[in-house]
Amino acid sequence: MIDLSVSRQQIDDIDSQIVALFEKRMQVANKVAEYKLQTGKKVYDRQREEEKLEKLSALSHGKFNEHAVRELFSQIMSISRKYQYGILPHTEDSTNFVKADGIDADSGTRVYYFGAPGSHTQQAMEDFFVPSVQGISCQSFRGVMEAVQTEAAEYGVLPIENSSTGGITANYDLLLDFKNAIVGQYVMKIDQCLVGLPGTSLEEIRKVYSHPQGLAQCSIYLNDHPQYTGIEYDSTAAAARKVAAEGDPAQAAIASRRAAKEYGLAVLADSIQQEKNNCTRFIVIGSKKIYTPDSNKLALCIELPHKSGSLYRILSHFLYNDLNMTQIESRPIPGRNWEYRFFVDVEGNLDDAAVRNALRGIREEAAFLRVLGNFKA
Repeated sequence: MIDLSVSRQQIDDIDSQIVALFEKRMQVANKVAEYKLQTGKKVYDRQREEEKLEKLSALSHGKFNEHAVRELFSQIMSISRKYQYGILPHTEDSTNFVKADGIDADSGTRVYYFGAPGSHTQQAMEDFFVPSVQGISCQSFRGVMEAVQTEAAEYGVLPIENSSTGGITANYDLLLDFKNAIVGQYVMKIDQCLVGLPGTSLEEIRKVYSHPQGLAQCSIYLNDHPQYTGIEYDSTAAAARKVAAEGDPAQAAIASRRAAKEYGLAVLADSIQQEKNNCTRFIVIGSKKIYTPDSNKLALCIELPHKSGSLYRILSHFLYNDLNMTQIESRPIPGRNWEYRFFVDVEGNLDDAAVRNALRGIREEAAFLRVLGNFKA
């Protein structure tokens, strides 16, 4: 029978040798970094690494070891690159963002928000901007983006994610269609109400209008009332306005208490969303790419090379630099079947050395990188 203690001692001895050799390799990597600094050569040489991985895997015996050796040295090379990124001076700016003292806003500042007056987004805008600003209603996500980019407005406010229904994918896509930057965010608890004409009974209702997110957040309530037909509408507040304008007791809307008050409707059922701690995250966008000293969240869009392990290798830059990733959302790339871009949020400030180091590595190794914003969460 094999003596387990002897085998473990042998493994310990081998591991000690591996550590010593790894440190020796990293000393050589330091010399390589010095050479690249002197010559201006890039850290990442994809062709060179691929050729070396082929040679190393060919030295092993058996399919399993061949694959394992390739994976092992892929990690070692990745660690070596991250080390080199860190010791080389950052002679170029990792982004074109400019530091500012804060977000300038006053009573004359124009801010476009999504939805009709009385919408959750209007409430988020008013809570975020203190003192009050000049809020302007807009009926489409794209319209808000366009207003900011053309400077018809200084800022815009859009919903980006809900705690129960997930990301609002249309707005992720729009972030790349425009040159605007995320300059702030606001998280607000959302209580959805069934609102209708005063004096209407629940038994009279047949049609319930709301934004698709409102319908999704209250899907269980609607399923429990099969006589109701949920109908998608531009926004929750616009749905409330429609019900008020048409005066039909068979119609109701899923909207906020504020919207009910705005349009003279009654709250027929309160807090009907299935997730009682239902929250929506709103983003504040601006045409100027700014960040502040207290910005602590970074929003990125990353496209990857279409090859095995590329997502893992890109995300490892956050791990290596001890950056906490708080969100990741994937979206298909238009015109490129089965290829995806990733929207990632990580904690940090553009002034942080760890952030700059991670961005430098990702920029070299990703097919595409754009910093969408650095803001206070």
